Parts: sequence; structure tokens; C-alpha cells
Amino acid sequence: MKSTITILFVTLFSISLSTAQDNYFEPEGGEFVFNADKTPCLTDSQREEVKSKIKSGIIDLSQQGRLAFNKANKMPHPLFIWPIKKSNGSNYNDVWGISNYVDQNSAYPNQVLDYNCEGRTYDTTDGYNHAGIDVFNWPFQWKLMDNDEVEIIAAAPGQIIAKGGSQPDRSCSLSGGNWNAVYVQHSDGSVALYGHMKQNSPTTKNVGDMVTEGEYLGIVGSSGNSTGPHLHFEVYSEVELGGVGQDVLADPYAGPCNSLNTDTWWQTQKPYDNPNINAVLTHSAPPQFPTCPEQEVTNESDDFDTSDPITFGLYMRDQMSGTSINLRIIRPDNSIVYNWNFAFNDDYVASYWYWTYSGIYNMDGAWKWQATYQGQTVTHTFNVSGVLSVDKENLESTSIYPNPFNDIVTINSRVNIESATIVDIMGKTVIKVEENSSIGLKELNLSQLSKGMYFATLVGQNNQRKQIKIIKD
Repeated sequence: MKSTITILFVTLFSISLSTAQDNYFEPEGGEFVFNADKTPCLTDSQREEVKSKIKSGIIDLSQQGRLAFNKANKMPHPLFIWPIKKSNGSNYNDVWGISNYVDQNSAYPNQVLDYNCEGRTYDTTDGYNHAGIDVFNWPFQWKLMDNDEVEIIAAAPGQIIAKGGSQPDRSCSLSGGNWNAVYVQHSDGSVALYGHMKQNSPTTKNVGDMVTEGEYLGIVGSSGNSTGPHLHFEVYSEVELGGVGQDVLADPYAGPCNSLNTDTWWQTQKPYDNPNINAVLTHSAPPQFPTCPEQEVTNESDDFDTSDPITFGLYMRDQMSGTSINLRIIRPDNSIVYNWNFAFNDDYVASYWYWTYSGIYNMDGAWKWQATYQGQTVTHTFNVSGVLSVDKENLESTSIYPNPFNDIVTINSRVNIESATIVDIMGKTVIKVEENSSIGLKELNLSQLSKGMYFATLVGQNNQRKQIKIIKD
């Protein structure tokens, strides 16, 4: 019977320890889904209106002798650069994700197929098959739009055939009306549609003017049928002007299930899954995501007091199941407070994760919040102050770090610590250390302890007391 009880206790203890350790690094957050309702970017009537506007522009320029495209000297199709650019003022590592590709399957509903023979696209019960690439703002899509942090640029040189920019830009549904857009024809006669731009953001260049590769065209917005700021990039390899044939849709991506064209239209085609750390940020509290179209309350901050809780934010694009990311919190002297690996258990087009810690900031200066994923390291710097200026003689802000620990722990206290007592979860004293020097106890060697949970009771010079739960890895 005694043996059975001992085994049961050890089992319960192991479960308790595992849970405590997991919870310590367990984040808030999860998946961010753009256009969850699968709102079409254009209704049938709107698409016909857009095509009519493009064709009228081509005919008008041709009649004026200003059309740059010459069918007799038709060039090969263009090779695009990426049509999204982070503005110079943005402090994020990256600002976009891809929610949808072109739907190659003309059947509907819920019969979708993208160029890679997968399902990152959509159709509707009304017969709409997604005809472009949707590139959405991430993270904080509305903040990025309001601050002009995500620019739309010309993917290839060409001539502006038509444009419009006066429509509202905070649409959240199918009833958004017409979009703001710029339409560019290339030297092979193909036409690229850049849609959903922010109101009054399209280029000041006029219809008929030429644009160069990489030139500014507008700001990513949410005009027209839209549920948030994104670029709808749609390409036609041929535009029929005579009313006899049909316009020919192109899919810029080469892949085994692209039935529209055989080769890529990209200078460098991006991978189908393109994992990336879009941002590592520090916050005074976890961000809030209001309903569309309100701007997010990001609570971003880079300046903290030593006693402040700090929320550490991670924002991913295309996180991949079965991979993990290394995360670190680093002091100004480059010593490490926490260093852990966070496993991704799901495939998410976009995700966000938060960890909040307090009582560990024992050093003034520039701290680092660092993430490393698949060879990419992104570091965010934040400032902590107040450690050296506070003279209150209490143990309110006294802390022990690192926690969890391996062998040596440091005691961070504003007053001298004269003794430390370590007890196990059964209440048995396992270590007691006393120090009567002028500086008091600054660190404890706990290497002799077994892995598990303990309680440290610290006693100050005026008999102040504080108990701290500590965990040995």
C-alpha cells in the first residue's frame, strides 16, 4: 500500500510540474482569418463595368494616337515583381499575407482549386470564382491602411488605361459599391487590375501616362466589395475589344493545376507557403481587434517601467504545422531571461501570439524581444527604466530570475536580502542561506535541487518577507 501511494504521489507531482511549466509559456492568440465570409471582390455587373472602362480607355487612347501597345510589335508577356511594398515609415518586418489565389475550377459552390492543386481560393453559390490574388494587410490591417504603410506598386512597366479613386475605403461587406483601382496595360497587350485602393490614394498620373516597374500606384484599402484592406490583383492576357471573342484570364503562378497558362508571370515566383515573421512587438496590454471597420487598439509601446507588465507579441504569416519558433527575452547586457521554443500545431495563413510577463525587468536600458524561425531572426528593442531610481524599502518588486531556472538564480531586490529559505511542495525546507554583508544575497546556487516546483521565502533587512514560486527545469 505504501508503494502504491508513493507512485500515485510521484505521478500527480509530475502532472503538476508539467502543467506549471507548460502554462508559464502558454500564449494567448491564434489564427487570423481574412475574408472569412468569402465576399466576392467584384459582382458580375461590377466586373463587366470594370472591363467596359478598360476597353473604353484602350479605344480612346488608340483613337487619340496615344496607345502605347502596338499589336504589330507585340512583346512577350511581362514578368512581374511583387506588387506590394512596405512604406519607408513602417517599423514592421513585413506587412502582408495571401488569403486567396485564382480559382481554377469553374464549378461551384465549394469546388475550388488553386494553381498548386490545393484550396486557397473560393467560389460562391452565385457562381463567382475568385479571379485574382488577394494580398491582405498583416498585422493590424486597418492601422496599416490608415497610416499608409502598405503601398501598391506597378508589377511591370506599362500604360495607365483607366483609374478611379474617389470611392469610400472602409467597406466591410458585399454592399461596398465600386472600388478604387488603377488598370495598367503592358507591352504584350495584357492588363493588370489593382483593386480596393484607399480613397484618394491612387497615383496622380493621368490615363495615358506610363508607369515604370516598382512605381507607386496607391495604398492598400478596403473600397468596393471588401471585408478589410487588401489588394485584389487580377490579370488578363488578352482583352477583347471587338465584341467577338472573350477576355482571357491569366494566373501569374506556374503550377501543376494552372490551366490558364503554362509558365510563370513572376520574375521570382514566391513559394505557395511562404512562412515569415511579420512582426515581433511589445505592448502595454494585449491588442484589441474591434469589428470592421474600426482601427485596432494595438497598445504598442517600447518604453516601460521596471514594475510594468509587458506583453510580447508575435505575428506570423503562413505558420506551418510541425515547426517551432525560438523566442528570447534578452537583457541590456545580452544575458537571457527566457529562451524557449514554441511549437506550431496548425497551418495558419496568419496568426498572432502573446505572452505577458512582469517582475523580471531588473536592468535599465535597451532590452530585446527576439524570434528565430526557419533561419530568419527578427529582433525588437524596447526600453526599461526605473531600476536604479526607486528607493522604496519594500519587497513588492523583488523577483527571482530566471524562472524557470537550471542551476543559478539571481535575486533582484531594492533592499538587501538577508536570508532565503527554499521549501518543496510538501513544505520541507531543502535549502536555507543567510547573508549579512552590506550588499545582501544577490544569487542562489540551486544546482543540488531536483527538477520540480519549490517556494522561496526571502527576508529583507527589516524583516520584510516575500514568497516566490520557482520551478527548476
